[in-house]
Amino acid sequence: MALTGRAALLAALGSVPVGILEPSWTGILAVNGPLALACACDYALAAPVRRLQLSRSGDSSTRLGDTAEVTLTITNPSRRPLRARLRDAWPPSSWRPGTEIAASRHELTVPPGERRRATTRLHPVRRGDHRADRVTIRSYGPLGLFSRQGAHEVPWSVRVLPPFTSRKHLPSKLARLRELDGRTSVLTRGEGTEFDSLREYVPGDDTRSIDWRATARQSAVAVRTWRPERDRHILIVLDTGRTSAGRVDDAPRLDASMDAALLLAALASRAGDRVALLAYDRRIRALVQGRATGDVLPSLVNAMATLEPELVETDARGLTATALRAAPRRSLIVLLTTLDAAPMEEGLLPVLPQLTQRHTVLVASVADPRIARMAQARGDMEAAYEAAAAAQAQDERRRTAEQLRRHGVTVVDATPEELAPALADAYLALKAAGRL
Repeated sequence: MALTGRAALLAALGSVPVGILEPSWTGILAVNGPLALACACDYALAAPVRRLQLSRSGDSSTRLGDTAEVTLTITNPSRRPLRARLRDAWPPSSWRPGTEIAASRHELTVPPGERRRATTRLHPVRRGDHRADRVTIRSYGPLGLFSRQGAHEVPWSVRVLPPFTSRKHLPSKLARLRELDGRTSVLTRGEGTEFDSLREYVPGDDTRSIDWRATARQSAVAVRTWRPERDRHILIVLDTGRTSAGRVDDAPRLDASMDAALLLAALASRAGDRVALLAYDRRIRALVQGRATGDVLPSLVNAMATLEPELVETDARGLTATALRAAPRRSLIVLLTTLDAAPMEEGLLPVLPQLTQRHTVLVASVADPRIARMAQARGDMEAAYEAAAAAQAQDERRRTAEQLRRHGVTVVDATPEELAPALADAYLALKAAGRL
């Protein structure tokens, strides 16, 4: 129970004439006695809060940056009308900063035996599961002098999925895939490694593609056509160790890696390849395998929603062993990790031959665009020192990339905006060259 501001205002106004005309206990009782009686009647006429019945419905998932609507249904089983203010509490990251008060508070009136709905609009600013906290209701009497207050636990959870901002690149990559597959008017000859069909020779065809046996059986020269490999296995490995927690453009490196992984998964599944996901640091954080083509992307998005960087050093040997178990047959292993010299030389490089011996390996890393800007800065002594440090960092990344390439690894090093399309291009290049 609680006094309202209206009751306090009436008490204050009543104390003015008492203080002027009759400054005594009698005057105080003469004013506050009726006010106390009115508050007691108001409290008795307010609808009870504990008997209210509450339930939820609405969105159970949304993408980061989008809005989710959760509807709260309030049923009033009492014989008194409910005049209430309601606070629907959620974690602070469920709203943009400064909008929580307006979004979480509602005013409603529920007649006896009826129900009303209040919709809370969430605008999450972090991935993961956002769980509803308690619903606090303050029920007022008809005079608005006194109120009953109580809280209800009404469970609900909204899963905030990765935004997949690189989806905009998918149409252009699919167009390139169709060119490789020979399904457009721009026929790319000689690419791919799987036999597709025979057709009549035209000037400009590679003479090595002539099928002499088929030519001997007909009057025209026949050539073989090829298509890119299909039904290949791709394992996307996300390094969720401490290096993935570094922030680039005000977002963790892990977020940019997940966005690139989603574009690659969408493209590879459309190309007829089988995609799996492994997230690892010192133990398995997520594992998605054996999904049908239409279920690959939803499964990956759902698995990535709750991933967070772990502030531990990644166990490279454990990661390699887990990846080999997850990919028992020859596969393309796409490792999204760092190119920093120290963790790479002490972690992945010593165990890399175990992966390259059986699989094709592609390493993708998020580069910090601020390093490139620092390397170009000039003007004063501080900028010169920053440029020297940035140039040294870039040189170390290049040396690490060259070490990986000497092991037969394809390396993609790009900024967060460019990483996803660059990784997709590298996949298409491997597919066209028949290296999957």
